[in-house]
Amino acid sequence: MFEFIQAGGWLMAPILLCSIVSVAIICERFWSLQSRRICPHELVAQVWQWAKAGQLDGNRISSLRTSSALGRVLAAGLVNLRQDRIIMKESIEETGRHVAHELERFLNTLGTVAVITPLLGLLGTVIGMIDVFTVITSKGVGNPTELAGGISKALVTTAAGLSVAIPSLMFHRHFQRKIDELVITMEQEALKMVEVLHGERERDDDLGDEEL
Repeated sequence: MFEFIQAGGWLMAPILLCSIVSVAIICERFWSLQSRRICPHELVAQVWQWAKAGQLDGNRISSLRTSSALGRVLAAGLVNLRQDRIIMKESIEETGRHVAHELERFLNTLGTVAVITPLLGLLGTVIGMIDVFTVITSKGVGNPTELAGGISKALVTTAAGLSVAIPSLMFHRHFQRKIDELVITMEQEALKMVEVLHGERERDDDLGDEEL
């Protein structure tokens, strides 16, 4: 492995650094973007049970806000529960945009790695070919050993750059799609909560008016 890296020349250093960054981001995103961590099942049902039991106080909302990304979105709506339905939805949408932005953390870096590593490999190819032609100019083509170093540098850096870029691009697209699905799920759950709680509040108001 060391001989392989050494054959690629100094450009292997930034390519290796990019590979380390890529692996770190991929592992972190796999851990952070788990559905159970972002959108826990039955969270809306839990909120509904709290509301029905009259336990939906400030402490519950604060706990909900820190529990998950979906909890943060739901809490933004619950703070405005007594307001008009439109205001409640607007607060949810605003918080949802912030949450979606946070879910995309490090994806720009991963995408940058996917773009620059093939270019680093191409640069290594160019430098390797320059070395080859320099040897040909000075010593001719009689000794293949003299040419091997430049050719090796050209091939190794290209292979290394593509080896980093291909999985980086694949996981970048995978995580982007995963985030889109999570955002849609959070929107659906939040709208479900709005309809349920506001519908219940409107029924209570209607009953109160009838009694009067």
